[in-house]
Amino acid sequence: MLSHYRKMLTTLGEDSPHQTVREIFRFPTTVFSHDENLQKVVRGIDAIDWHEAKDDGLGAIYEGLLQRSASEARSGAGQYFTPRSLVDVMVQVLQPRPGEVIQDPAAGTGGFLISAHDYIMADKIAPGRKKKAPIYQAVEIESDTYRLCLMNMFLHDMQGQVIHGDALTEDVSDLLPPDVIIANPPFGSSAGGARARRSDLPHPTSNKQLLFLQHIYLALKPGGRAAVVLPDNVLFEDGAGRRIRKHLLDTCDVHTLLRLPTGIFYAADVKTSVLIFVRPRQGESATNQVWVYDLRTNMPRFRKGRQLNSEVFAGFLKSFGSDPLGRSSRDASADERFKPYSREEIAKRDDNLDLRWLNEGLKEEVDEREPDEIVASIAQMLRLALSDVETAASELEQGTDVD
Repeated sequence: MLSHYRKMLTTLGEDSPHQTVREIFRFPTTVFSHDENLQKVVRGIDAIDWHEAKDDGLGAIYEGLLQRSASEARSGAGQYFTPRSLVDVMVQVLQPRPGEVIQDPAAGTGGFLISAHDYIMADKIAPGRKKKAPIYQAVEIESDTYRLCLMNMFLHDMQGQVIHGDALTEDVSDLLPPDVIIANPPFGSSAGGARARRSDLPHPTSNKQLLFLQHIYLALKPGGRAAVVLPDNVLFEDGAGRRIRKHLLDTCDVHTLLRLPTGIFYAADVKTSVLIFVRPRQGESATNQVWVYDLRTNMPRFRKGRQLNSEVFAGFLKSFGSDPLGRSSRDASADERFKPYSREEIAKRDDNLDLRWLNEGLKEEVDEREPDEIVASIAQMLRLALSDVETAASELEQGTDVD
């Protein structure tokens, strides 16, 4: 059985008439080393009522398996996996529509695009929903994750382009300008390598999030909108960080910043925010004011035993309003967590977007994470620090800016 199974995987990867299937099973590997283990799995699969499973949606089942796998991980995908409640909130505020080009330049297993697809398909009265299918664009650098993304989109019957490559290189040169970009770029510095970075990113830096942020606001078509998860250091870093923020504020309408609670990405143990902005059409103005919603101050830390859920974001969604361009009427007096800052105020702060005003009322919580979670967090921070040092050393050797 095991021999037949391996031959079947090779056949799917080489001879399938469907290109996506060939990509999914390209260079296949298996965790099975004995017939007995494979037979046990086959018996379990055979016991499933596949008619009922198809009614529930194979894509939904597969997405659920990916989420559970990531939430249970102690390293790898679990360290940066974006909670589904946060993904759904980011999709809700951007309101993707039929016929639009929707992109995630750091797609992972495709969770943001799946949520956007579910949002569009759930809108039964959306004009042209059946006639004008969205065009999905995904870019993923890791081989195994790329195949998971392909399978996820395949089972959701989504049409689009999935690139096995790096959005910070020329791999994305043929992509259409997107109407919507929604992403959680990988944390850390850009590791040194032989592949040349794109020449159209105007502010060189070793900070991977700042490079992705440049890609996102430069790639959007006029009128396009974006929501991106970023570590807080992007909001206040000097040097290239300040230059990129100024360029973003001066060329786009950065209308909303959501400060996220702590503990969402436990393995990296970083504080994060969501930056939401629009690339103006000709004649429209760039940033006039940035509304900040503070969902971190006086909020409990989220961890394994206290999961993030959609209820946490109810106040933010109400304050944000119904306009996906961030132009709804807003009232700072209606919610103490919501406050506007003018472009002039931000300029006086050297374009520092680390904006906070609430007093800390809650005492710092005792760290109640499991020992393996704490160890994973320490290990990941050490890997990031080592990556930063190696990247800086590489760029110093090449004589490049290490801001």
